[in-house]
Amino acid sequence: MENYLNNINEIPEETKNLFKTIKLIAFDFDGVFTDNYVYTNDKGEEMVKSSKLDGFGLSKLDKLGIKKVILSTETNETVKRRAEKLNIDCKYGLVHKEEQLKEISIDQKIDLKNIAFVGNDINDISSLKICGLPIVVRDSHPETINFAKYVTVLKGGNGAVREVCDIIEKLNQ
Repeated sequence: MENYLNNINEIPEETKNLFKTIKLIAFDFDGVFTDNYVYTNDKGEEMVKSSKLDGFGLSKLDKLGIKKVILSTETNETVKRRAEKLNIDCKYGLVHKEEQLKEISIDQKIDLKNIAFVGNDINDISSLKICGLPIVVRDSHPETINFAKYVTVLKGGNGAVREVCDIIEKLNQ
């Protein structure tokens, strides 16, 4: 695993300042918490691969008082169950994640400029455009990268969520 914390000094100062102002972070699920692959067993049941590292990262956000939520278009139980295991709020089956992000901003009384969104595909672009700190994982669809202020060193499902949490923690010490 690459040591992304060694690269923290390479993050532009403007982006570092955005990391320091985050009060809430919203994550897409597939391709961010997972490696964007779907595994199917002989019963037709779908499975995904996630990184155990992410759970430890999310607990760091709790200690910093930063709220977190998963926003997913998926409708399967995997997203819900993984979110429960990670103790993170989850909204799934969403058609327009950006609308949910706006609602959360209003409900939580957190300005969109103090919200980070981590995505990976073209259906995340609208959310990336409206938040204060748009982040995409390293193996994102190429169109999304243009909208990011930070691209993770690690790939989705391979500790990218942990990377973002560690950077937030490091910059808020």
